[in-house]
Amino acid sequence: MKLTGWLGLTIAALILLGCGAAILVLIDISGGAFTLSPADLAAIRFTLVQAGLSAVGSIVIAVPLARALARRRFPGRDAVVTALGAPFLLPVLVAVLGLLAIWGRNGALSSFLEALGAPRLNIYGLTGVVLAHLFFNIPLVTRLLLQGWASITAEHFRLGHQLGFGPYVRFRLIELPMLRTVLPGAGLLVFLLCITSFAIALTLGGGPKATTVELAIYQAIRFDFDLTRAGMLAAIQTLLCLLVAGGAMLTGTPGEARAGMIRAEGAAGRDGLYLDYTIIGAAGMFLAAPVGVVILRGALTLTDLPASVVEAAIRSILVAITSAALSVTVGLAIAVGLVRLAIFRPLLARLGEGAILIVLAISPFVLATGWFILLRGHVDPFAIALPMVVGINALMALPFALRSFVPAVALAERTDGRLADMLGLTGATRLRHVLLPHMRGPVAFAAGLAAALSMGDLGVIALFGSTSTATLPLVMYQLMGAYRMEAAAGAALLLLILSFGLFAAIDRMGKTNDRI
Repeated sequence: MKLTGWLGLTIAALILLGCGAAILVLIDISGGAFTLSPADLAAIRFTLVQAGLSAVGSIVIAVPLARALARRRFPGRDAVVTALGAPFLLPVLVAVLGLLAIWGRNGALSSFLEALGAPRLNIYGLTGVVLAHLFFNIPLVTRLLLQGWASITAEHFRLGHQLGFGPYVRFRLIELPMLRTVLPGAGLLVFLLCITSFAIALTLGGGPKATTVELAIYQAIRFDFDLTRAGMLAAIQTLLCLLVAGGAMLTGTPGEARAGMIRAEGAAGRDGLYLDYTIIGAAGMFLAAPVGVVILRGALTLTDLPASVVEAAIRSILVAITSAALSVTVGLAIAVGLVRLAIFRPLLARLGEGAILIVLAISPFVLATGWFILLRGHVDPFAIALPMVVGINALMALPFALRSFVPAVALAERTDGRLADMLGLTGATRLRHVLLPHMRGPVAFAAGLAAALSMGDLGVIALFGSTSTATLPLVMYQLMGAYRMEAAAGAALLLLILSFGLFAAIDRMGKTNDRI
């Protein structure tokens, strides 16, 4: 365990050095002089506007949705709350294709409007980018708010009823203080995610008026090969992300659920009953319809996919499994190192874990750009596209792994560590008998999550990919660009099945082992 701990701390230091080197080379190649063209200013402005609108829109919709779910109990409610976590694993391109099928110019809603004599919709640009971000972020904010409502005990609501408080007074005195604590952090988190969202901007944005900073970086490298401009924009992107991440870390977090959780009869009774169910139904339609359309359309062509789709699917599976294995292995070693460091230097261990978590604030695209510039004089980055995709995907999943690994390793040491010391268990024996029994569940969950996220990623591969290295999301994007929507729908359904299938299968391994 000592060797594993030192190895983990060494790996953590190398990761931080690698990320730091990528950022420094971006600043260096920009010359330190951030001379912004009108196009660059437009990209920064669009990035901030779409992220702000997405964050505000997500909050405006999620607050009444979370409140309705917290106040009501109905058959299938738990399944609905669980399904709110599904968009986190949903590949972005699958959602985009579904949104186009509903809201696009040739979508179902446009056809309905045309039948009524109204013009068809055009969601490309700011409208489409914000709409897609709402699709992904409304469930996230709703889950965060549900944790906040769960921290309010039912006794507060019963007392409010006994005192004769009306619905508005109960909301102002009981629920609003919780929202003031939760909403700033949730809003900043959504803002950060929207700043670093590449695939949505690539498919629904574009053009001078709808280009994000990440899309401008992609265009500067892929089409113009202007590394100075790419480095300058990447440095600006990183600064924006770190500022937002710092703000998010300083804001409040939801409280933990307690025994007196909200019950329908204690929280609301029949106040606003029909409004609550209308909100839940409308939100359910908005979130479920795009995925349902993709499934229906994709089922018609799933058995007749082009050979390029099948090849890309196999390649994506290998990339996803490799990325998950790397993320879990590295994460476990770092977790052991942090736990052992916490015994002697608790403050240093907390700082180290926080530094690794900051990786989430750095865009994968920015890291890829920095490493592209670092490697271009030594090796062709396009020739190592897949290893770079594996490495960056593993790195992006690492903070999620650490959040579950560190508490599990600490628990293993608290419960069995002293006995292992008395028995003289060290090395692989201690790892096998003390640590791994506590880690099966967290390892399986983290590996499944990493594999699913890697399956649906369209970021680094769009920058460095080619025909021989294309993954399934990239091939799907190419089919959409060629207006082969039937084949794209089949590829989308295959991507959906593989992403959720990998997560479910790997996560199931941990649950099965826990019962043995």
